[in-house]
Amino acid sequence: MVTIRYVQEEDKIFWFRLDKHLSEVEFEKKIRDKMGYVILENNISIGLLRYNLFWDNTPFCTMLFVDSEYRHKGYGKKLMEFWGKDMKQLGYGMVMTSTQVDEDAQHFYRKMGFQDAGGLLINIPKYEQPMEMFFIKSTADAEWAE
Repeated sequence: MVTIRYVQEEDKIFWFRLDKHLSEVEFEKKIRDKMGYVILENNISIGLLRYNLFWDNTPFCTMLFVDSEYRHKGYGKKLMEFWGKDMKQLGYGMVMTSTQVDEDAQHFYRKMGFQDAGGLLINIPKYEQPMEMFFIKSTADAEWAE
């Protein structure tokens, strides 16, 4: 049985096992503001999604991560669909996400109906990385209907 719920304090150890980029202070904010989700299979935590607001008004998925043994089984799609429906219910008309050009996630997002929306190059020493690709999607899309 698959369950998706908002992140809670008791998810901390699991969360930080998968998410190496979030500080503890930001984790607490994700709990407080309900800006993170955990997906469970038979009450076992197997993945997470977190987001913030781009331009302070557009939901932006900043991390989608499913534990390696559960990948390619539809859990990431379930998390994205849950998030999209939640954002639509909250009144947002569009959502965004991104991935680096050298990551396979770009194919996943396109398959989910996201459109390419440009890229960002960072070449400042210590922060350099492959180009970050941005994707957008309307919350009016059919699969996010109530």
